[in-house]
Amino acid sequence: MKRRTLLAGLAAGLVSGFTLIGCSEMPSMPSWMPLSGWTSLIDGEKGLENFVREGDANWRAEGGAIVADKGKGGHLVSKNSYKDFQIRAEFWADRNTNSGIWIRLSDPKNITTKNSYEVNIYDARPEPKYGTGAIVDVAAVSKMPKSAGQWNLYEITAKGDQISVVLNGEKTVEVKNKQSVQGPFSLQFGNHGKQPGGAIRWRKVQVKEL
Repeated sequence: MKRRTLLAGLAAGLVSGFTLIGCSEMPSMPSWMPLSGWTSLIDGEKGLENFVREGDANWRAEGGAIVADKGKGGHLVSKNSYKDFQIRAEFWADRNTNSGIWIRLSDPKNITTKNSYEVNIYDARPEPKYGTGAIVDVAAVSKMPKSAGQWNLYEITAKGDQISVVLNGEKTVEVKNKQSVQGPFSLQFGNHGKQPGGAIRWRKVQVKEL
């Protein structure tokens, strides 16, 4: 009887050990997994139909993302307008990429920092205080974070006159501003004067109205 009990105990221990090993190898759930209320506008190579193209950027589905790397510049403008919202966006950029997420566009045909907000992606910006992580001409970063050559996660929250930006889990700016209160948002492929910037890739873009 004791022998059977001992064997049963050893078997249970082996099963438990295999279970723990198997669980430790399972990947954890990504932080961007959508909860209730989130809408995915880009999911891998899917989502171009959720935007209106402005400009001549060569947007296309490629390599598990939505990509642009040629043209004088352009935007993917969301078809819906948003007032209070959160955006989560995964992006990859070259060092000389001039891109960004523009929010609350007052005039999607004429997008400027005077009628919207540009959450910048531009590691090589000559004036780094308004480079990656900043809201151009509105909220500067004290030390510009680097984003080039890796996948990054932007989390942008706009509620009333309060706007905050988080890059890879670190808050870069938070500001109160009433310049623009509502409008669509856009994903930018920019340029440097007459020369195009480096490639920009969007792998996941989600929005939640507040």
